[in-house]
Amino acid sequence: MSVPPAPPLLLASVSPQRRAILEQLYIPFDLVAPRYHEDDVEDDPVALVRTHALGKARSVARQAGDRPILGVDTAVVVDGTAFGKPSGPEQAERMLEALSGRTHEVISGLCLLTRAWEEVAHETTAVTFRTLTPRDVAHYVHEGEWRDRAGAYAIQGLGAGLVERIEGDYLNVVGLPAALLVRILAERFAGVYGFG
Repeated sequence: MSVPPAPPLLLASVSPQRRAILEQLYIPFDLVAPRYHEDDVEDDPVALVRTHALGKARSVARQAGDRPILGVDTAVVVDGTAFGKPSGPEQAERMLEALSGRTHEVISGLCLLTRAWEEVAHETTAVTFRTLTPRDVAHYVHEGEWRDRAGAYAIQGLGAGLVERIEGDYLNVVGLPAALLVRILAERFAGVYGFG
């Protein structure tokens, strides 16, 4: 007797990193751009990413049918201030200078939503940057990898050279808290996606 295929998640994101992580975990999914405006009205970074993850998931609910919807939002936080995506190279430089030689948090909100329930959770990973020289910052900004990256860096690329150490889920820093997602799938859909 064959096992029926798992229903693909509906990923409310256009992030290539999130797509790659789901592919790496062999979790089937379909992609849809969320119709959600990220309004940073929350002062608490955890509340902010959870609100955005839920908003993204809910924004595509009509397209989901019976499929579970996955919404994710990530922020880089230092001294209680959330760094989103820099608007240009000058802001990217300022963010990298603020992260230099310090430990910051990468906090991701995750929402898994079905017609019957919604679960919202978050994951935090501590990332420590080595002390960056002005040349390090200028080179990284010149390479352009900071574009569309919360905190102005990508740990899975050239940004790996900025990092001294991490504590927690590496894939959370890349863009999707994989351990958290697997845990929720194992609890809510035991065996369906190969977990639990």
